[in-house]
Amino acid sequence: MKRKATAAWSGDLKDGKGTISTDSGVLSNTQYGFKSRFEEGPGTNPEELIAAAHAGCFTMALSAQLAESGVKADSLKTTATVSLDKVSDGFAISAVHLDLVASIPGLKQEIFDQAVNNAKVGCPVSKLLKAPITLNAKLEN
Repeated sequence: MKRKATAAWSGDLKDGKGTISTDSGVLSNTQYGFKSRFEEGPGTNPEELIAAAHAGCFTMALSAQLAESGVKADSLKTTATVSLDKVSDGFAISAVHLDLVASIPGLKQEIFDQAVNNAKVGCPVSKLLKAPITLNAKLEN
């Protein structure tokens, strides 16, 4: 299975502009640029897209881990925060933090914790990232 996205750019880094599109059409000529990446301008940016990918991947992986234990969550909500920091040779994604709130009535904490950890390590996006991944997970019963 392969998935594709296309980025187009014109101009220099600071004043240029670009668009990102995906084959699925979910993103179609979606604006991105210096201001959306390093300031608070309109449009998306690579780090936001990585955060969305990681939140989605981790949440699906957790659902699969829970299913292996015969558990179905009422709800799982994950927020991923990707940190982009200035380093000596430019910029680097220095960390990813996942915040999870799960509603799974009657689930034992140890089963939840194991499933969360397995999902954090096993999600394909987690495996791709070199940056440290931290996680806060809250189980609501």
